[in-house]
Amino acid sequence: MNSTTAKSWCIALALFMVILLASPNSGMAKMNAIDKCWRGNPLWRSHRQKLATCSVGFAGKMTNNIGKGVIRYKVTDPSDDPLNPKLGTLRHGATMIKGKVWITFKNNMVITLQRPLLISSFTAIDGRGVDVHITGAGCLLVYQATDVIIHGLRIHHCKPQPPSSVMGPDSKVIPLGKMDGDAIRLVTARKVWIDHNTMYDCHDGLLDVTHGSTDVTVSNNWFRNQDKVMLLGHDDGHLRDKNMKVTVIFNHFGPNCNQRMPRVRHGYAHVANNFYQGWEQYAIGGSSCPSIKSEANFFIAPKGDNKEVTWRQGSQVDTWKFYSVGDIFVNGASFSTQTGHGGAKPHYTPEQSFKVEDAKSVEGLTSSSGVLQCSRTLTC
Repeated sequence: MNSTTAKSWCIALALFMVILLASPNSGMAKMNAIDKCWRGNPLWRSHRQKLATCSVGFAGKMTNNIGKGVIRYKVTDPSDDPLNPKLGTLRHGATMIKGKVWITFKNNMVITLQRPLLISSFTAIDGRGVDVHITGAGCLLVYQATDVIIHGLRIHHCKPQPPSSVMGPDSKVIPLGKMDGDAIRLVTARKVWIDHNTMYDCHDGLLDVTHGSTDVTVSNNWFRNQDKVMLLGHDDGHLRDKNMKVTVIFNHFGPNCNQRMPRVRHGYAHVANNFYQGWEQYAIGGSSCPSIKSEANFFIAPKGDNKEVTWRQGSQVDTWKFYSVGDIFVNGASFSTQTGHGGAKPHYTPEQSFKVEDAKSVEGLTSSSGVLQCSRTLTC
């Protein structure tokens, strides 16, 4: 291609993007605030780290994951050695490299973990453009780490793991207790963004945020085929979780999800613009006086008798702050009496804030939830 042809192509592409962005019926018009930030650029593969500027909610912007000194690491080997991770494997990239690491994958692969995988601070796992499955023992663990991005993975069939030792951050062997078999587990972690993953069929739950973890955003994920979906807060006696703050936005729950979408203990959850494709026991619930704001979600009740969205445990439910604001209820769905005072506002900082869209838009805003089907050319 000569320089004149290349210049003409660039001008045509720029014009196409202007038309696309201007069209009210364009794909961009249907995207939520996070996706609009990066998916509108057809050259996103050449600017992968733009993603870190697109997060909202309590995780804030993930700009600590980018900038000077970022190490770009590509996974080429799907094997897993828990104690001696080989160069080219996911475990090597997540544990053996100090500093900021941006992990991508060379091609489609299935990674069967032999033991839980610990993820170091300032690590981004970016599965865009390929089809990456994570399965096996315990799956992903963010333990005492900060500034972690988990994006674009299929995580499923995670199994329990007895006490074991694994290679951890800074190349140190770490003893682990029993693992229940969650897709992703956060323990004493902060500033974590979990976006555009597809999670299903794990032994225990799909996501746990526990033991004082906070500043977490869970967005654009597809949770399906699971009994216990999302636990926010370790147990009723773990008071450190009073400081927990989690944003749950633009996710698709279902089909075949039973409960915990999410279940909250002690802390605060802003649950907004999510699509609920039924439930068995309940959709949103908790115990130990949490604060929960359910805002502009779309709830489709199951065909059976249980139409109630909420579940509450304990004798002090009158002291909760539990609100439904602008939610849509379909097929007889209901949200029991709201409690508390003050509306359970999230009080976001400017970099955390985002516009909550009308619940009528939720089906469109969540239509791309889960792993994106990115073409081999440019689009995603």
